[in-house]
Amino acid sequence: MRLIFTILLSISFTSCGIYSFTGASIPTDAKTISVNYFKNKAAIVQPSLSQVFTEKLKDMFLEQTNLSISENEGDLIFSGFISKYQIRPIAIKANETADKNRLTISVKVTYNNSLDSENNFEQTFSRYRDYDSTQNISDVENTLIEAITNELAEDVFNKAFVNW
Repeated sequence: MRLIFTILLSISFTSCGIYSFTGASIPTDAKTISVNYFKNKAAIVQPSLSQVFTEKLKDMFLEQTNLSISENEGDLIFSGFISKYQIRPIAIKANETADKNRLTISVKVTYNNSLDSENNFEQTFSRYRDYDSTQNISDVENTLIEAITNELAEDVFNKAFVNW
């Protein structure tokens, strides 16, 4: 019984030359990752958004992989920019006022895998959150940005490493 367990355990760690503890498929040759600063090129510039998203993406890779962050050219490189930061009214009430507003953030991401260029991509990711129109955006903005950037970072991670 112990022999069977040992064999199964060793197969699970060596299969396909890829390691994964989170369902991610990361090449074993990859040791470093670079996340370039995501500039805000949206029509409305929220001052902290670039820093929040860039750091959120770095944190995601540090928490979910055993790759090291490299300030120079890493084996895997993420770059891009924030392309949209938009607040729009939705759910119009009978008196033609908005019942809810929607904050939408879009990020254009370029992924370069120096070890396997077939996995490279360039894609825009977009997420939103709705909030009550009676709330002032300045009161809920940081909470909304936190939730949206979490989802965006997960989307980028999944596209790059889970092959969504």
